[in-house]
Amino acid sequence: MSGRGYVYKREPLVFELSRPGRKAYSLPSLDVPERPMGDLIPENQRRSTPANLPEVSEVDVTRHFTRLSQRNHGVDIGFYPLGSCTMKYNPKVDEAVAQYDGFASVHPYTPEELVQGALRLMFEMQGYLCEIGGFDAVTLQPAAGAHGEFTGLSIIRAYLRDKGQGRRNKVIIPDSAHGTNPATAILAGGETVEVKSDARGGVDLESLQAVVGEDTMCLMLTNPNTLGLFDENIHKAAGIVHEAGGLLYYDGANVNAIMGYARPGDAGFDVCHFNLHKTFATPHGGGGPGSGPVGVKKELADFLPVPIVRKQGDRYYLDYSVPKTIGRVKEFFGNFGVVVKAYAYIRSMGPDGLKRVSEDAVLNANFLMHRLKKDYYLMYDRICKHEFVASGLWQKERHGVKTLDIAKRLLDYGVHAPTVYFPLIVPEALMVEPTETESRETLEMFAEIMAKIAREAETSPEVVLQAPKTTFVRRLDEARAARQTDLAYREAQETE
Repeated sequence: MSGRGYVYKREPLVFELSRPGRKAYSLPSLDVPERPMGDLIPENQRRSTPANLPEVSEVDVTRHFTRLSQRNHGVDIGFYPLGSCTMKYNPKVDEAVAQYDGFASVHPYTPEELVQGALRLMFEMQGYLCEIGGFDAVTLQPAAGAHGEFTGLSIIRAYLRDKGQGRRNKVIIPDSAHGTNPATAILAGGETVEVKSDARGGVDLESLQAVVGEDTMCLMLTNPNTLGLFDENIHKAAGIVHEAGGLLYYDGANVNAIMGYARPGDAGFDVCHFNLHKTFATPHGGGGPGSGPVGVKKELADFLPVPIVRKQGDRYYLDYSVPKTIGRVKEFFGNFGVVVKAYAYIRSMGPDGLKRVSEDAVLNANFLMHRLKKDYYLMYDRICKHEFVASGLWQKERHGVKTLDIAKRLLDYGVHAPTVYFPLIVPEALMVEPTETESRETLEMFAEIMAKIAREAETSPEVVLQAPKTTFVRRLDEARAARQTDLAYREAQETE
């Protein structure tokens, strides 16, 4: 089956490639004196029979794993409109910069005087993030967005305790929030309080006013939020929380929509984490690595994790003397390779380029939303930012086709499914983020595919209900697959 620009061919993937005598390696000649095996490995720890390892040639190994990799979807292969995750194409020049020996081969225990270039990069990156976000100090340590959340909330708790307000432990979270927010709040020792959304998808100010008080630790918010909507009342919300003595935490997952136009620090936020693996073009997905630097206002700078990179004259150094630090939150200094890629991205884009990123991301999202709303329900039919949430509610109620079925059918057309069933306040949610890196032709293709699936749901729903048909793995019993996962390969086991 083919969609525009996509052709699929199903080929068998053979796992039994081993033949006696073949090998995919050659070792250099031994350049040290041989020693008896007993000197190296005790007899009771040595094998009595050779390991039953596959014997294959280099070309067979290369082809096998290349074919296997091509059965996975990725942003380098096709459209990946995964809402709230900013799965955008990453410029390869940034990957190349991160592979420079001076960055890729540097050891964290190298003396400071020998890594001045790396320290300079970290120092400047701290400054760039301060400027982009409107903050006074930044730590690069956190390894991911949720880790940044934990670090930020830990800083807030330490700050409040230092002021004698350790009793404040309530974290207010909108009902449209990312799932990591309430989990992080609990892990950081807080208690969650949910606040409802208003009719326009923002924080309901009356509900917020009703839940703030002497025990309020902070309001944890994304803006634009997970619905892809900018909360016009953010300054009022900030005023309500600050007046009650709490702080504001900004979940920076959606900064891709506002760079160059709005800074969280200017909107009243006291703490913010940035997702370098979303906004600043470092690879996202596949388990990482990620990076979630945290920015803070000057009142909280003394609580940042150590070390912080400082500059004295022409020398850069690691400062461990932060007076009220919460300590270290990651070994060494964070995921340095990811920071290098994000640094290269920021330097290559410049201020005007980052602003253009936001413009194009917002333009692409609104273009797609307008195209899709003829066939899919929109709970919030208003101008969005970088993403929007459509719904398969019409298809479910009229034809028995659920959002999950629509997502599975998309796979037949070579497009990764959007985020589904999130946020929870939208029934049958389809959360779409096209990002700024996709062309109009790709967006048109996606809109046409979605319209076609809507017609299929109406005229031949069984086609959608049985999807996917063209993928290497058909529809699974997802509950069973999650609970009885079996990833072990067993020799001579038949494989489809």
